[in-house]
Amino acid sequence: MDYPAVQASEEFGELRKRHRSFAFPLAVAFLVWYFAYVLLADYAHDFMSTPVIGNINVGVILGLAQFVTTFGITMWYVSYANRKLDPLATSIRSDLENQDPQAREEARS
Repeated sequence: MDYPAVQASEEFGELRKRHRSFAFPLAVAFLVWYFAYVLLADYAHDFMSTPVIGNINVGVILGLAQFVTTFGITMWYVSYANRKLDPLATSIRSDLENQDPQAREEARS
């Protein structure tokens, strides 16, 4: 199989572009959100200890929101991958698997 040719193909470049344009900004946004929470917990004690309902304070709510955000991002990525990435990856894989044996042999030599 001619993996360097596949990697250089326009179709593979599109797959890589789609993945990076979704994953990188989302990862940066999540890291900013995560570090904001950590910094607030470390330096804004009064704000984080502000009661909301009974013994539940802002810090607890934001901490739980971290879990919700993680699951939300995971679900969003899976949905995006199913719609935008998987069809393209399947097409690339199918093209590789359907290469005629002679072309595969020539690619090896």
